[in-house]
Amino acid sequence: MNITKKDIDKLNAVLTVEVSKDDYSSKVEKVLNNYRKTANIPGFRKGHIPMGMVKKQYGKAVLVEEVNKILQEALHKFLTEEKLDVLGNPLPKNETEINWDADDYSFEFELGLAPEFEVDVKGKEVVHYKIIADDEMLNNQVKTIRKQYGKLISKNEVEKGDEITGTFTSTEKDIEKKTTLSTDAIAGKKQLASLIGAKVGDTVTLKTKGMFADDHDNQKYLGVSHDDAHGLDIEVSFKIEEVNKREMAELNQELFDKLFGEGVVTSEAELKAKIKEDAEGQFAQQSDQKLLNDVIDSLIENTKFDLPKEFLQRWIAMTGEKRLSEEDAKAEYERSEKGLRYQLIEGKLRAENNLQVTFEELKDHSKNMIKAQMAQFGQTNPTEEELESIAARILSNKEEVERLGEQLNTAKLLNFFKENAKLKTKEVTYDQFIKEAYA
Repeated sequence: MNITKKDIDKLNAVLTVEVSKDDYSSKVEKVLNNYRKTANIPGFRKGHIPMGMVKKQYGKAVLVEEVNKILQEALHKFLTEEKLDVLGNPLPKNETEINWDADDYSFEFELGLAPEFEVDVKGKEVVHYKIIADDEMLNNQVKTIRKQYGKLISKNEVEKGDEITGTFTSTEKDIEKKTTLSTDAIAGKKQLASLIGAKVGDTVTLKTKGMFADDHDNQKYLGVSHDDAHGLDIEVSFKIEEVNKREMAELNQELFDKLFGEGVVTSEAELKAKIKEDAEGQFAQQSDQKLLNDVIDSLIENTKFDLPKEFLQRWIAMTGEKRLSEEDAKAEYERSEKGLRYQLIEGKLRAENNLQVTFEELKDHSKNMIKAQMAQFGQTNPTEEELESIAARILSNKEEVERLGEQLNTAKLLNFFKENAKLKTKEVTYDQFIKEAYA
């Protein structure tokens, strides 16, 4: 067997694999002998079928199969030994021209070669948001907690700030929805005026247009579909069945202990500090995800290299569940090009900076995860044997290993970007972050 590589350009090459009779004849003969022993052909006892008949019936199919096996092994070995970084898989170029009645064969395969390029993570500056919980957010959170743990006082007449339980009905949109809402949820001045002063047992007619600040609330409170919720403009009847005033809970030790455990928080200042710590911990996760996305986008945009575009389009057309047209393959390539570029960039970063996840790291990560979960149920001091046993069960699950591996891979990459990318820290409130990051 002989394999030669001819470079077309820096991104494309052709491999020629020459297979001689000596490479496959013994393998084909062995398979045919096994067929002779096991095949069922009418008129012949098993094991006594003439070899000529076996070759006539099975010879060509066995030959093709065995030569293809040799080809795949040879290609894999050649690509590995020559350390060729290819995209996709080798594509047969002349398979329809092969004369299987000959003794020797020559196969050609197209290769798409990965480009050479450099990645500069210190290039373009990327904003790293530091999201803070400001006083307005902390005060609103305290108010929400006091409402949540407060008392409901039953009333007969609606006043501003009350919670109303009732049933919305409409024959036009087939609405019959029992709901509870606060008068604070009503944005329309006329609708609010119609509700204030109404009594338990009254039925109030309300226009839906402008009743809520967000049209999605029509779906929440009226029970209409998502499509109907947008721009809903009808009249609905609302029968008031219950009115309650929520008396806010006192900020005292009883409430603090109920929220965080005995003695953990002892004052309103400590309560706000705890809320701030928890909120900013959650905000940090959102900020990190935004940073990761932005650095990735920046690298894709600013790392320039060419791809073997035509080869990849042919590969996409030929290797899916069904063969694609040239037009569909081109469209699919355009959809996937950005992802492919990032795969190459990420692969280079990981290889050059030792960012691969080891098994030991995976095991340690799973044990830390187990300890955190056990602590939630009061088991704060598990033995090493317990952790090893549970970790072994987790790591025997392929899907779980993939999930944990993805978590660690992402964490490693994020930490690498934090340490090496050109970042500009910007302190913002959560509302500012939403406006700037997702506008």
